[in-house]
Amino acid sequence: MHCIVTGGGLSADGQRFMSPRHKGFLFPVRALAKVFRGKYLDGLRRAFHAGEMGDDGSTPALCDTLRRIDWVVYVKPPFAGPQSVLDYLGRYTHRIAISNHRISSLQNGRVAFRYRDYADGDKEKIMRLDALEFLRRFLLHVLPKRFVRIRHYGLLANRHRKEKIARRRELLAAPTPKPPPEQESGCEKLLRLTGKDLLRCPACGEGRMIRIDEIPRPQRRSPHPIRAPAVEAAA
Repeated sequence: MHCIVTGGGLSADGQRFMSPRHKGFLFPVRALAKVFRGKYLDGLRRAFHAGEMGDDGSTPALCDTLRRIDWVVYVKPPFAGPQSVLDYLGRYTHRIAISNHRISSLQNGRVAFRYRDYADGDKEKIMRLDALEFLRRFLLHVLPKRFVRIRHYGLLANRHRKEKIARRRELLAAPTPKPPPEQESGCEKLLRLTGKDLLRCPACGEGRMIRIDEIPRPQRRSPHPIRAPAVEAAA
């Protein structure tokens, strides 16, 4: 789980922006470790008493043992600023567990794919797994039913996000970002936000994809017409 936390927030009356008491960080690390330990173990106990654990009744004793141990919360500032953090999290929240280009072969019921071994100097290596084990690991990344991948609270909560962010910019005298173009296609938006150009030829890297025709879809029993997908080719 990753969390992005603002370095302060609006006061209850919305008249001022309250910054952290300590310069350079939001919460003391030791206090954060104690609070996290208490919240985590309290949730574990409540789940046990609600019958959600399905264990042999050892959870309360385990919680008592863990409460006597100092927990370690590792926090650090981003190396390259807030934008690098957003780019890093965006790669996790808006893509699948493994992309097709990393899979190098599928033979005799075994899957071979490339990965980077950060413990060995960030070297690229090949891992080979049985197909069933590969699928098991892949399905670990599939979210449970009705599970929300991204949640927003505070300034970024959907109900008052626009008003609160505008108020925060006003109090901090922060510049207002430029609005996105009104007439913007999906490809243009992706290029603006990520720098990835879907219309660039994936083979040569120079040609541009242009629409030359549309492939008609099979006839369906529907009272509403269905638009055929576009066919694009590199120019």
